[in-house]
Amino acid sequence: MGQLLNIMEIKNLYPNEWVLIGNPVMDDTKIDVISGVPIYHSKDKKEVCYIGRDKTSSYDKITLIFTGSFKPTRKITGIFNRI
Repeated sequence: MGQLLNIMEIKNLYPNEWVLIGNPVMDDTKIDVISGVPIYHSKDKKEVCYIGRDKTSSYDKITLIFTGSFKPTRKITGIFNRI
């Protein structure tokens, strides 16, 4: 098993990547990850899901996080002006 790291250490080690985390420690709202053990990471989400799956057997819980920020969604404008 790997070393327990807090979320800031994980974000600094793996910027803009998908990270599979074992035994995550969650905040009171059970939404945000505070710390955990990084199991596998990649820029490709599917790769993390498929390859990381075999590495999760020794963990009670797992979660997947993205350490970057998502691009803002595009607004659809002008389509209703024509109707």
